[in-house]
Amino acid sequence: MKNSIYILLTSVTLIACSTSKNIISDSNKSANANDTIRIVNKDLQFEVIIFDPGFSNWLNSRAYPRGFHSESYLETKNNIYITEWNIRALQPQKYNTNLYDMTINYSPNIKYGYEVNYLIYNYLVYFQNVYKQRLNGYVPIR
Repeated sequence: MKNSIYILLTSVTLIACSTSKNIISDSNKSANANDTIRIVNKDLQFEVIIFDPGFSNWLNSRAYPRGFHSESYLETKNNIYITEWNIRALQPQKYNTNLYDMTINYSPNIKYGYEVNYLIYNYLVYFQNVYKQRLNGYVPIR
């Protein structure tokens, strides 16, 4: 059975499921509406798909490189950012439902692996910078 994380914005979908060690990364580098970053394991135990015009380009040109942050740092930041995201998603009268249309089921007890945490973290940094949001704590301005 797959566990899933969903982030839905007007032009963004992020799906991640529980762990496995064999990761294949496939990234479409075009800067158009079909801009897609996808990570899957060989057994399809989890998958992350991010559709957002501009994110792939931002990731390749402005994000810190893989290995810059430790996996535990990424997990900690993702937990902080996603907790605040979920608080906002549960208050549609206060926060823009086009940005926070549903909660994210991210568990700090699941080991998603470095690549999944790296992409989630960088998407959340990108989201905060592009949409002028602050989810909690320090956000690198990149």
